Amino acid sequence: MSDFEFIFALYGLLLGLSLAEVLGGLARAIEARLRPGSTVRIGWLTPLLGAFVLLDLLSFWQAAWVVRDTVLVSGKALMAITAFAGAYYLAAHLVFPRDVENQPDFDAHFFRVRRVIIGVLVALLICQLGLYASLPTIAPHLLRPLALGLVAILLLLMGAAMFVPTERWARVVMLALVARYVVVYLL
Repeated sequence: MSDFEFIFALYGLLLGLSLAEVLGGLARAIEARLRPGSTVRIGWLTPLLGAFVLLDLLSFWQAAWVVRDTVLVSGKALMAITAFAGAYYLAAHLVFPRDVENQPDFDAHFFRVRRVIIGVLVALLICQLGLYASLPTIAPHLLRPLALGLVAILLLLMGAAMFVPTERWARVVMLALVARYVVVYLL
């Protein structure tokens, strides 16, 4: 077993649990909405936040492959992976409300949790960029115009998603965040 395989087992487990959190939250939301007499309003914002978190999570999963040759097993690496992927799990856990009956308007839930969730994702992105900048084989790629542009767009949209005041603008920004990832994945 290589160092990467050993470390990735922990990373993959925690990121997999994060995926399950978002998908499980979506399943609970749909189930609550389909109950006879339900007054639950799922709206657009929380599902878009869930889609964004899933796509962002996939980008970090893919990023692990980029650094596979630089990973060495150590206590420091295990703690860093646990903190990083653990923060992702916490953000994913917050996307959908736990008690659907006491939170029947998911758009209101979005406005309550968006700054925490997106703030965590911004912090993780900064950590990832810091790691990349410290690796001589990867650092030069960060300075390419396309890479700089994509990161700048991502950070601007994430900032906007944290602070836009209206439901309409939040929907536009969240759609743009999801679209940005879909376009990047298809390139």
